[in-house]
Amino acid sequence: MEKENISFPNEFVLLGFSDHPWLEMPLFIVVLVSYIFTLMGNSSIILLTLMDHRLHTPMYFFLDNLSVLDLCITTTIVPQLLVNLWGPNKTIAYWGCITQSYLFHWAGCTECVLLAVMSFDRYVAICQPLQYTLIMRPHVCLLLAATAWLSSLANSLLQATLTLKLHRCGHHTLDHFFCEVPALIKLACEDTTANDLYLIVGSIPFALVAPFLVLVSYTFIARAVIKLPSPEGRRKAFSTCSSHMVVVIMYYGPASYLYLQPPSNSTLAKFTSFFYCVVTPLLNPLIYTLRNKDVKKALKKTLQLQGGTQS
Repeated sequence: MEKENISFPNEFVLLGFSDHPWLEMPLFIVVLVSYIFTLMGNSSIILLTLMDHRLHTPMYFFLDNLSVLDLCITTTIVPQLLVNLWGPNKTIAYWGCITQSYLFHWAGCTECVLLAVMSFDRYVAICQPLQYTLIMRPHVCLLLAATAWLSSLANSLLQATLTLKLHRCGHHTLDHFFCEVPALIKLACEDTTANDLYLIVGSIPFALVAPFLVLVSYTFIARAVIKLPSPEGRRKAFSTCSSHMVVVIMYYGPASYLYLQPPSNSTLAKFTSFFYCVVTPLLNPLIYTLRNKDVKKALKKTLQLQGGTQS
């Protein structure tokens, strides 16, 4: 019983950025503003695609899923981060730590697969335009999205459960700002070779195979775009895909670096995690809307309707 109580404390201590106390208040302001705009931006995309029938297409269906994932990631991590940055209390309840480890790993892996699915959608749209509606039928889109969510759920249940079963011998202080699986593994007082191996092997489909499929899709897309006779056609195709490529690079880069070869420098690990937990969900709506005429038109139409209703 004593050993069980030691392995399952009532709370964990999240050191976060306390080793840089001068940075905590500026970070609090940045994170709070980012969180507000992240909620507004991703919620707006979801609402716009639901309200405007012109956005009822596979591309925006997957974009909706991406926005839901960004909301899941930020609402799982950021509120606790704000609490810890604001005051001297750096603790998180045990159940809160478990929730973070499962939900974040689930949402993060799902986003990896979803970005690959979105690149496949762009490949079909540009390289097989006449067969697009036949290939990307509604039930196919649902199947692809379900595969992303369910495969990631299975990986999350495996990785987080194996990690939480490790004996920690009373260690409950994480040198991180949330309960991420690699940080929890470091608390163990037993051999973690098997867990490290499971984490790397489990990350391969999401951090290596998924980016490889994106690369393959965009290789075919680039070949098809180069062959287009019209400069206007090439410009339009490039504009359609460039937003997605920026998001892919921003997300896969830090995530692959952290999970396939966890850095020994904890400060570097924290700022790497900070990028894809706070910065990427904030930038995704901006990247997709600023370069997307359909979303701009839908937003303008919605604002005009609201203005007409109020008048």
